[in-house]
Amino acid sequence: MDANVLTDNELIAKYLDGNHQMLECLISRHQKKVFSYILIIVKDKAIAEDIFQDTFIKIINTIRSGYYKEEGKFIQWAMRIAHNLTIDHFRRIKKIPTIENKDDFNIFDTIKVYDESIEEKMITEQIHADVKSLLEMLPDEQKEVIILRHYADMSFKDIAEHTNVSINTALGRMRYALINMRKIMKEKSIQLSA
Repeated sequence: MDANVLTDNELIAKYLDGNHQMLECLISRHQKKVFSYILIIVKDKAIAEDIFQDTFIKIINTIRSGYYKEEGKFIQWAMRIAHNLTIDHFRRIKKIPTIENKDDFNIFDTIKVYDESIEEKMITEQIHADVKSLLEMLPDEQKEVIILRHYADMSFKDIAEHTNVSINTALGRMRYALINMRKIMKEKSIQLSA
């Protein structure tokens, strides 16, 4: 059977039945999203790799020990573990994260859907750079909700749980983030289309 057609929970069940390839399939299915989320917060590839590895070690140990509960989606659970381990990292170094892209890895490189011409690629790169600049100008809580919604692909319900606020507060932060981004675009004459 092709593992790619199985749900995450089916992969976990088959892994627990002894098929270790199912775990590899599960990890490869979600590794780009989890790693990208960690990297965009810590801004250091080596640290992101360590946290990513710790995340999947914790996931594997939890599944093996039988403590994984099929409540909601696997990826949301995995992202919550990654988020908590990222917070633990910042607590250890007593540093508050800011979202910035300083190394060779670019979050937007993971979002490509089709091959672009050189001109389209340059336009896309400029748009992504403009969006990142706009994100940097937002308050942290507005920036966080945009990242969780659009990069981590979390629902507003999950964002609310993840950030310990109500769904209305999460929605409000998104609304104000978009309003603020539009206002900044207007003030700075930034146009996000080709």
